[in-house]
Amino acid sequence: MDGDWNLRGCKRNDPNRLKSPEEVAELIRRIGFLPLFSVGIPGFSVEERVPAWDWWSDDPASDPWIWRMILAEYDDIAYGKFFDRKAGFVSKQWFPAFANYRRDGYDYEGLYEDGKMKGGAKRILDTLKLDENAVGLELMSGQIRKSAGVEKGFDGLMIDLQMQSFLLISRFRQKRNKKGIAYGWHLPSFMTPETKWGYDFVNGEEGEPEQSYLKMEKQIRLHFPETEPQTIRKIMKR
Repeated sequence: MDGDWNLRGCKRNDPNRLKSPEEVAELIRRIGFLPLFSVGIPGFSVEERVPAWDWWSDDPASDPWIWRMILAEYDDIAYGKFFDRKAGFVSKQWFPAFANYRRDGYDYEGLYEDGKMKGGAKRILDTLKLDENAVGLELMSGQIRKSAGVEKGFDGLMIDLQMQSFLLISRFRQKRNKKGIAYGWHLPSFMTPETKWGYDFVNGEEGEPEQSYLKMEKQIRLHFPETEPQTIRKIMKR
């Protein structure tokens, strides 16, 4: 990574240290939500549960930056920029409540019609060729950018759609040359949660969006009881 990055890592002998992608997955399943980097609640991130020097080491056995690519493909975990426009995870179990709150009870076309979604964001979702159940393609960001014809503000719109729970990062892959040989950085591919889990599941949360929020707040406070409600509200805001 370029620039200074002061990580709040743990010690090797910390009993809460995460030692593998599966241990991270177990924590995500237990809490329901887990930011990748620190968000102000002690212990509520991967960052604080891994030694700082393991980051960006390119060692699959210990590097959380590699683990996130593995976890993105888990059947019961969603990965994306979900927390204050930064990366994190949501379990399948809690995603319907998360989506009900973040979408404020709308589908994406309704948001657009009510002036709550930019035209570029709608074109990005339309590029995924969604059917009536919001199930569609999995595409790399470069493919989406080109097909949607969105240049100005594209990255910000992609984050907006993840924050609103309309997109998740489904996996990471490298480009391939004419001989089929992979090269370069691992780049994210995107799909809708409905493509991953089905429309009925993702949209199965009943009740008002604020009720879903209060359920999520209660779940987080179950694991971090000293946390002030306003802190959770800030982290979980749309």
